[in-house]
Amino acid sequence: MKTVFPRFLLCLLLSLFGLALLAFSAAPQPAYAQQPTVAIATVTGTPTGAYIIVNADQDQINVRTGPGTDYPAVGVLVAGEQAGARGISAAGLWIQIAYPSVEGGLAWVYAPLVTLFEQGNPLRIVEPPPTPTPRVTPTIDPTLAAQFVLEIPATRLPTYTSAPPLELLEFEEPGAPRAAGIPMGMIITGIGLLGMLGAAVSYLRDR
Repeated sequence: MKTVFPRFLLCLLLSLFGLALLAFSAAPQPAYAQQPTVAIATVTGTPTGAYIIVNADQDQINVRTGPGTDYPAVGVLVAGEQAGARGISAAGLWIQIAYPSVEGGLAWVYAPLVTLFEQGNPLRIVEPPPTPTPRVTPTIDPTLAAQFVLEIPATRLPTYTSAPPLELLEFEEPGAPRAAGIPMGMIITGIGLLGMLGAAVSYLRDR
């Protein structure tokens, strides 16, 4: 009887310990959200007076230091975000807004990408700031540029050389050789006369 009681007590303690572990694992654990690793768009706060709202069809738009793409971008506004309007460019294409995250607290957005609410007071026309100049003026290395310059030789016109005078060749007709200074017809005529004279002499001698 004494051996059974300690075993029963040990089993009871193990059962209670198992129930305690089960209850602790079933309790809801606090969730730890992952912190974003990208930059969060700057919130400009609730605007007073005239303000703009980024159009819903734009995921985000650039905020620039001046009214033009020549000015650097200093931030972005996302779709539906609001910002106070402080002025407008002379052409009406750029709106000056309150943007506390930059020096001076003012920046510019492209007007067709936002909706302007003037609250009954038209915006004043603001002169644009000076256009930023590049820090380094690009230069061309003359040694490098010389490698790409091709020297084209001067065009040489062809010279004209007159042809040598044409020499006409004379060919003699084939036949009996000619006696020096005596025509061939005269020789034949003389032979004929000699033949006739010989025939006449023979005829007279026979008589």
